[in-house]
Amino acid sequence: MTEAEEAAGRWGGQITRALRLRENAVYELALPGGRRAALRLHRRGYQSAAAIRSELWWCAALADAGLPVPAAVALPEGGHLAVLRAGRMASVVAWVDGAPMGEAGVPLAGHGAEQAAQHHALGQLLARVHAVTDALVLPEGFARPRWDREGLVGEAPFWGRFWEHPALTAREAGMLAEARVWLAGALARQGDALGLIHADVLRENVLVNDGSLSLIDFDDSGFGYRLYDLGTVLSQNLYEPAYAEIRAALCEGYGLAAPEAVDAFTLARTLASVGWAAPRLPPEDPVHARHIARALMFAGRCLG
Repeated sequence: MTEAEEAAGRWGGQITRALRLRENAVYELALPGGRRAALRLHRRGYQSAAAIRSELWWCAALADAGLPVPAAVALPEGGHLAVLRAGRMASVVAWVDGAPMGEAGVPLAGHGAEQAAQHHALGQLLARVHAVTDALVLPEGFARPRWDREGLVGEAPFWGRFWEHPALTAREAGMLAEARVWLAGALARQGDALGLIHADVLRENVLVNDGSLSLIDFDDSGFGYRLYDLGTVLSQNLYEPAYAEIRAALCEGYGLAAPEAVDAFTLARTLASVGWAAPRLPPEDPVHARHIARALMFAGRCLG
């Protein structure tokens, strides 16, 4: 019996197909009564049991408030997190209909006006998520990672010391180190007003269903700067011909009057992505070069 089959059995369901076999292994699950759900086998060593339970609690609270996010599905015996025989943790969330907004490295579909309109709606959705979240009273023991200044540009960033990526040349490492100093100053000026954020608002995690948007995959969520969610969105759009229109529309939808305020957080995400790739992907993976080139390009833009 595979781990996925063991986990499916804990919820009384059956695997119908594999959806994503990356850091978390995700499967479509058929639950008793014909309900569809998504089963996650959590990557070992990334999030603690307390952190995963906290994520599931937050998603349930957002879903209860009417937001389009996947709510956790309880085990028959209660609780939402199963520990399998080999020690891996598993959870199940309700199925969310829709197709991803896009794919990393692939140009967005549609013309500029359509892309801007979709990002205006995404800005509105993120504003609702943040507003509802800020009104919640978190339960005792709530634990999530921190995307604060230390988590982004400290000595041990959450996704790694991006300025030490082994594929960087000396000149490139120096430029990313300079960008780190610049970003640390920009974040210091933001103060300490942090909140719970999704922290991974990529195209793949935004589902489009007949024009409406849903937000999935809260695995990287934590306490951070709210504008980091917008910066993450924009990090995937830096090479789009309609980038300026997309940025303006996203910020307007969110209610941010000055779009340039999000640039520091776009830089933060491009730098963090360099750190993310270093320990996770083989040295020959082309993602390393793409992430490094993007970070250097936008660092140059910010540093002037």
